[in-house]
Amino acid sequence: MPPPRFATPTEVPGLAARRIAADVVDGVLHKHRTLDDQLDGAGAHPGLKQLADRDRALMRRLVATTLRRLGTLGHLLSRLLDRGIPTDAPRAQSALLIGAAQILWMDVPDHAAVDLSVRLVQADRRAAKYAGLVNAVLRRCAREGAGIVEEVKGQALDVAPWLLKRWIAHYGEATAKDIAVALGHEPSLDLTVKSEPEQWAARLHGEVLPTATVRTLLHGSVTVLPGFAEGQWWVQDAAAALPARLFSDVAGKSVADLCAAPGGKTAQLAHAGARVTAVDRSAGRMARLKDNMTRLQLEIEPVVADAAEWQPANGSFDAILVDAPCTSTGTIRRHPDVGWLRQEAEIAALSSLQKRLVQKAVSLLKPGGTLVYCTCSLEPEEGEQIIESVLASEDELRRIPVMPGEVAGLSEIVTPAGDLRTLPCHLPHQDPRLGGLDGFYAARLQRRS
Repeated sequence: MPPPRFATPTEVPGLAARRIAADVVDGVLHKHRTLDDQLDGAGAHPGLKQLADRDRALMRRLVATTLRRLGTLGHLLSRLLDRGIPTDAPRAQSALLIGAAQILWMDVPDHAAVDLSVRLVQADRRAAKYAGLVNAVLRRCAREGAGIVEEVKGQALDVAPWLLKRWIAHYGEATAKDIAVALGHEPSLDLTVKSEPEQWAARLHGEVLPTATVRTLLHGSVTVLPGFAEGQWWVQDAAAALPARLFSDVAGKSVADLCAAPGGKTAQLAHAGARVTAVDRSAGRMARLKDNMTRLQLEIEPVVADAAEWQPANGSFDAILVDAPCTSTGTIRRHPDVGWLRQEAEIAALSSLQKRLVQKAVSLLKPGGTLVYCTCSLEPEEGEQIIESVLASEDELRRIPVMPGEVAGLSEIVTPAGDLRTLPCHLPHQDPRLGGLDGFYAARLQRRS
């Protein structure tokens, strides 16, 4: 009798998407590669080019759901596996994780999730011996998994323990748990529109947030949505759209956007009439920013340079935005790899860089000019503590408190000191997919005249 023949990825619908999803999950968990690295740019998975749009969207959902629920999945599989997850075959681990994620949180028939996961391990030399195990465990997951998940749903297992501990210490246990719940939901698509948000919300089957961001649910590729090719809007989380608004009227003013890529805030400033100099140290990221500005029909001056060392030829600026590199823990709901790749030890080095960037910005700011500092981090060392330190050491700076009226009356996102602090659990909605914000911190400072 000839050996069994297993179907190739092109013969089984959905298998190619799952194979690439498994590769990407492996890349995060075993090679410490970010999702951005693996899904975009020069280092992107080579198989992505062969995927149809529908399969590419499926692959992204598989990866995001698996990483978003990684802690719960690990607990679940430890309950269902007598000897734990196999450590000598990464494909067996990723097949189990992806299969269980589909069974418990995605609209995939159980039999399809099991069958395709088994095919994944059968096609891998090291993992093939675990095909029977994967089949048995996932069938058991279909029967018992929901009950096990229900038992632990209040334990915030999907947040890295070091992060949860920090959030409890800084925000309190109740808020930390609310953040953890918010991170478990697939996020919406947020768009900053050039004009007429109500009309764009209607065309895109979404709604307008109090801050004028248009929020909708994505079905397919962003590039095929109405208004994309015409440059009528750009993708930007509602929280990320707030810091640039703190400058008020920038029409005709010279503004430096330090660490500018991918360019959402640059676009806001340019659209508001500012003469924007966009600075970023990455030539690749700057190329993408320039492409975005071309699509949006916005003019800027791009500069590839290390913002901390940059010496502009045109002297000082009326306003400067410092969107500093950070741990990005406020973006975990959109980038679920961040919580598992970042380490607590990184915070100190990033805080040092953030302080240097603010000091550099002060040296480039005209007397009376405005400086807005922001990070997409939930960690106080990268937000509140940076500003308190800078204010203590820079006599020529003063804080200009943010008023709730400047942020659509959302008083809960304004701190007692007058800074912005958004949390993933803010802006709740009856449909969790339409609620929430990225975690952002922003402060507005002015150089004394």
